[in-house]
Amino acid sequence: MADAVVLQPDMALAGVCDVSADWRPRMALAKGFALFGATADHAAAMRAVDLAVSGTLDDLLAQADVVVDCTPKRIAAANVEAYRKRGIRFILQGGEKHSVTGHSFVAEASFASAIGRDSTRVVSCNTTSIVRTLNALKRASLLARARGTLLRRATDPWESHLGGIMNTLVPEPAIPSHQGPDAQSVDPDLDVVTMAVKVPETLAHLHYWSVQMTRAATKAEVLDAFRASSRIALIRMDDGLDALNAVKEMMADLGRPHDNLYEVALWEDMLTVQGDELFYAYMVDNQAIVIPETIDAIRALTGLATEAFATMALTDAALGIGALARW
Repeated sequence: MADAVVLQPDMALAGVCDVSADWRPRMALAKGFALFGATADHAAAMRAVDLAVSGTLDDLLAQADVVVDCTPKRIAAANVEAYRKRGIRFILQGGEKHSVTGHSFVAEASFASAIGRDSTRVVSCNTTSIVRTLNALKRASLLARARGTLLRRATDPWESHLGGIMNTLVPEPAIPSHQGPDAQSVDPDLDVVTMAVKVPETLAHLHYWSVQMTRAATKAEVLDAFRASSRIALIRMDDGLDALNAVKEMMADLGRPHDNLYEVALWEDMLTVQGDELFYAYMVDNQAIVIPETIDAIRALTGLATEAFATMALTDAALGIGALARW
């Protein structure tokens, strides 16, 4: 997120705040970011290992117009009181409940209602992908209802040695899984049900969708609906992009930081239409997909932009989104 903010023409990074004193905050300093400790004790621990700390979270908040809280689930909700007491705008991530901010954000669906608010929640990676794809169909007047199965990676790559699952699959214990209702927190009109299962890999998530359309349509019509979103990239298996690792490898070859796939990568040659029924699958990079959404949320809260597709164009240009269009 800090990298993405620095790339924007209308934003400046006040700094980053952390609780650790290991290699990770050193990366912030190596990039020239001001580093802050969450508390005086955290700042002292950082200084003890020769990290150049500029102060505490309170010092950072005094310099900022908006704070993006990327802390783990439930920690962010506990930080909200401090943000509200100071009167600073804030953005939470999808691990927190909708009720904490009263607003859930995906740029193409809920930008207008976020303008000027004091806070919002950028929904999770999976929910973001659901809202992006279903709203593309909705804008084309093709969406009636949708049913999806999510194959969820077990953990993030950097901590896969600490946990996760091996040699098993773990179903989410309820149907619908939480992503469907979460998508409805962004767009209540969506008729969507999701089912999810954790799988023993760490690269990305894989979604399969069955959609009842409003009418019989051609495959070309459906693909045009998806192409209308800059944040849905149509990829092809016959180009060799036939697995999650192949797509991530292409992100690396494109020079994306952290091999980031900001877009929903949807297989156009797999997509099938049978009358008014639509079937498709896509890949979700859970470390990357919400980054452009969060940038757009900053513009909404601060009033830097007043129209969704205007801020999306700025964000997309800064992050190189659109490079996959030819694929």
